[in-house]
Amino acid sequence: MSKHGTQAAFRFAAVSLVSAAALALPQSALALSCDDIMSLVEHGVPESVVVNTVKTSGTLFSADEVRCLEDRGAPAAVVGQAKEMTASEDPGTAAPVPVEKVDEGGSDLDVEDEFETKAKAGAQRELSDGEDAVAGAEPPKLKEAVAQYQAKKPLAASLMLFELLESQKYPEFEPKINYYLGRSLEMLDMHHTAQYHYMQVVRRPDSQYFAYALPKMVKIARLTGNDIELKRIVAKIPPDSYPPRAKSDLYYLLGVRAYDKDDLSRAGKYFGQVAQNSPYYLKAEYYRGVIYNQQGKLKSAVRSFRDVYRQEVEVANDPRAIKEVEELKDLALLNIARIYYGIERYDESSNYYNLVPHTSPHWPEALFELGWANFMQNNLNNTLGQLLTVRSGFFSDDQWLPEAQLLRSLTYFNLCEYNKVEKILIDFDQRYRPAHAEMVSFVDQYKTSEGKKLADQAWDTYFGREKKTDSVLPKSFFVRVLRNNELAGIVTHLELMDTEEELIAKQKTRWADTMGPYLRKILETDRQRYKRYAGLRFLSEMARQSNKVADLLTQAEIIRFEVVDAQRVDYQYKSQNADLGEALDRVDLDFATAVDFIYWPFNGEFWQDELGYYHYTEQGSCK
Repeated sequence: MSKHGTQAAFRFAAVSLVSAAALALPQSALALSCDDIMSLVEHGVPESVVVNTVKTSGTLFSADEVRCLEDRGAPAAVVGQAKEMTASEDPGTAAPVPVEKVDEGGSDLDVEDEFETKAKAGAQRELSDGEDAVAGAEPPKLKEAVAQYQAKKPLAASLMLFELLESQKYPEFEPKINYYLGRSLEMLDMHHTAQYHYMQVVRRPDSQYFAYALPKMVKIARLTGNDIELKRIVAKIPPDSYPPRAKSDLYYLLGVRAYDKDDLSRAGKYFGQVAQNSPYYLKAEYYRGVIYNQQGKLKSAVRSFRDVYRQEVEVANDPRAIKEVEELKDLALLNIARIYYGIERYDESSNYYNLVPHTSPHWPEALFELGWANFMQNNLNNTLGQLLTVRSGFFSDDQWLPEAQLLRSLTYFNLCEYNKVEKILIDFDQRYRPAHAEMVSFVDQYKTSEGKKLADQAWDTYFGREKKTDSVLPKSFFVRVLRNNELAGIVTHLELMDTEEELIAKQKTRWADTMGPYLRKILETDRQRYKRYAGLRFLSEMARQSNKVADLLTQAEIIRFEVVDAQRVDYQYKSQNADLGEALDRVDLDFATAVDFIYWPFNGEFWQDELGYYHYTEQGSCK
């Protein structure tokens, strides 16, 4: 925040995921679990549709699965249908539900998927003259593989499915093969390669397995917090294809996409269609506040942010969801405070800054901005006290706030403490000029189109296993970068991929030797894709911070010039009033405080319960 204030509302990169019942489910022969059925029930799919889906699935339900349905409150008709299917035959496959085709252009990662190309090429080939080469006849090996999966033997099932996929003999069955291969890998906790195979199904929206694969992708994206591919795919699905209770999920995700493309009007309309009882309502309302603010509709922006802060939300016992809601409310307070600051209503701005909890990760930022509000009201000792907390060891490693140094120098400048100002500015220059030079040099390496293709190397330079060790950038800079939820999600996903590679090596020898190279190739290809995506965004953030530091360094030079000029005036005044200094030295200053206020002199040691309560008694040297 500058001395002249700002009206910029900082974006909260919270990512929504479409719900598990995001599509009208086709009536297809598909093995269902208790979780699958309850997902349909809980997302408002009509009871008759659920019953018919169970009936045509061909699943052989165990007593445990039926008991699970009863315990979780499934409708009686659904439980009854499951009981009837403890030994039923596969009734065959129903016709797929037509869905709008997904654009087969490049993904958001802009990297062609060689396996997708391979699958397309295989689909164009004619079937060979083998025993399974009769069009429309399901290979016996596929039925056996599905049976192995249903028997909870994922190693055997995945190996058979992989061999079917590699043969390229059954292009019309590839969606089913990929779907069950994904489920088998997921059962082995190999979530990324499972997601890869679900993606192959989703890229074939004419398949009856499309509506089943998409919720599986949603589940994995929620696990990692990374929904880069999911956002692109979901945007191609017409809202009319979703059950009523799932529309809010879709509209929220479409709103995020439109906002990312700076289409604020369309984004606002999508966010406005998110129902108040939706788990995404709070996020949508926050985004609406940001949009109103950017459009200059400040009253509407404040109203939206207040709704976010005041809204009572029931959150499941999920630490990540609880933290997300708390952070959203804190950011809503910050944005209201910034709006009032921008229109120079500093008292009201201060009130909202003071509402941000001390436990919030955004509290140091709120304190720093509260320091600006006090500075604008000439409460300079309050400003210095707030900056002292921000500078404490409790926050120095986590908070990237280079502008706090400039505010401190300006405060001392207004108190005519020119020697202190000069010392602060020298320290600022020594600390941030090398950091700025490193950022400029690094970003310049990747400015060209060829350089951007190597963005994965940019990511590895600072976040890889053999990361740069001679960087002068502080830890707080990288903490700030990784607060971006999209980048944080990619980091989590990359860690999951590393774990998955270790799991592959631990499997039985035949499975590891046969499937291992194939799965590792998927992991390596996608790892580079995600690193490149993350690298581009990291470079963008580094360029933004580089420009910010450059501006601060320029401001520091201006302040230093003002200090020199002020010192000249001060020396001139003192030379004309030689007796003034001796008179001031004889003044006995009284530091007495009110009876209800205990004053403890600061001795350089920080205590957590004192943070935020420091108050300077600086008298200043102004004449």
